[in-house]
Amino acid sequence: MYVNMLNTEELNPIDIDRIIEMAWEDRTPFEAIFMQFGQTETQVIALMRKELKRSSFILWRDRVNSGVSIKHAKKRNPEITRFKCSRQTSISMNKISKR
Repeated sequence: MYVNMLNTEELNPIDIDRIIEMAWEDRTPFEAIFMQFGQTETQVIALMRKELKRSSFILWRDRVNSGVSIKHAKKRNPEITRFKCSRQTSISMNKISKR
């Protein structure tokens, strides 16, 4: 876990790839990205804008801003206490383990 907030320029390509993957996942709130990588929602948005094609970024922002998004922990059902799917066992170096 990163203790301090890192600028996107200080992140390595593997971390950038993982942040983008987490940002695309509907179940992963911005708070989880902050806890793991020290990136605020604003920094994640800037990273997504920089790294994605314009059309992909627009699709992502529309999904995050929709009323059904659970990208913020405060909007989630209080019974959901995990950041990942119950079927996802572990993540190792940006690869999801096989079931």
